[in-house]
Amino acid sequence: MAPTNKTWHIQHRAKTQAAMQQYTCPAETTPHLATLLSFPSRRSLLPELHTKTSNEIINLAKSIATFEPVRLHVRPEDLAHAQSLLNANEKASPYPITLIEAPTNHVWIRDTGPVYVRGAHDNARYAIDFQFCEWGHKTGERIYGSSASPAAALALEQTPAYADWPVMDSAAMAENTNFAAAVLDLENEAVAAQSAHASPAPVTRVSTHIRLEGGGIEIDGEGTFMATESSVLGAPRNPGLGRKEIEGELSRLLGVSKFIWFPGRVGLDVTDVHIDAEARFVRPGVVVVCRPHESAEKVHWEVYEEIRGVLRDIVDARGRKIEVHDVVEPDPKFVKGDLPGEEAAPAASYVNFYFANGGLVMPAFGDVDADQKAFELMKSLVPERVVKQVAVNALPRTGGVLHCVTQQVL
Repeated sequence: MAPTNKTWHIQHRAKTQAAMQQYTCPAETTPHLATLLSFPSRRSLLPELHTKTSNEIINLAKSIATFEPVRLHVRPEDLAHAQSLLNANEKASPYPITLIEAPTNHVWIRDTGPVYVRGAHDNARYAIDFQFCEWGHKTGERIYGSSASPAAALALEQTPAYADWPVMDSAAMAENTNFAAAVLDLENEAVAAQSAHASPAPVTRVSTHIRLEGGGIEIDGEGTFMATESSVLGAPRNPGLGRKEIEGELSRLLGVSKFIWFPGRVGLDVTDVHIDAEARFVRPGVVVVCRPHESAEKVHWEVYEEIRGVLRDIVDARGRKIEVHDVVEPDPKFVKGDLPGEEAAPAASYVNFYFANGGLVMPAFGDVDADQKAFELMKSLVPERVVKQVAVNALPRTGGVLHCVTQQVL
């Protein structure tokens, strides 16, 4: 039955009001209710790296659980395995690690999951669903690494380990697109099952026509936004939308008034150079930048110099000149493997850290000298926090580090 004229006007008014509603995105340093993680499915990783990646996610969950609750999303078929890893050498955590059955594939929940915000008008809980699109519809790659050469791709196909290994097919990619909404539904079901006085309020999903990933945006909580043009603007994610329209929508969704854009590089990695591997706010007015290792290829130095150049000549939303600190990457020989299909340049960035309640969790890559220097720098920049390092090797070889696999719940 067609809606009445009155019903149409009510629906249209509600839709218009939702499109005009304003939100604010607090800084990651704002206290969290919990941290979201995602356990890797078999279809999202190289077979040879699945075990190591699973262990690294569990170790990260245990580290974060010393600061705040952790919600680890796991496919039904992986629940028993994830629980067995949690139980291994188990020590009582100050906060719970809860396994949540969910249709998860990618471990990169920063990109696939919701981005939590607050209502500017009511301070209520909201979360933006950017409807993950495989980093700009990169669906032609067989899956795993973003930089496999044709010869490496052929080697993958001929590797016996892949004979019964599932691929990221269209059904799985649809799960990825719908994953943020599924996370919010599961959270609200859990809220509804608890007593009203002991629960946080439900969270309302916010939809948008803009497509991007959480790892592609960096917010200081006081109106300043950083991102690379290559990972947000342009046809791969937002065809037909100009910078002005995208900035207008992001201003509404995130409560930002100052946009700091860096060029980036389309196709340099699967994310098109996410900002969370390049430059991060430690606090408003203070940014840490990933400085390439001396052996890095020229293009990585170009990206770094462009970021430094922009930050040198700009002020933030409050008119402050930005204080910048370099964090030098480790020697890639401590990270790089030799598997066909893994990242040609591992994502060995120390600035891909994660703020937890009272703490900062950052990667260690096995380069003892570089790990220690990065650790000491971060301790000096956040003396009020406990800084912990988590050893990683498989994660950077598949495209990300700690910030990429975490998402704060506000």
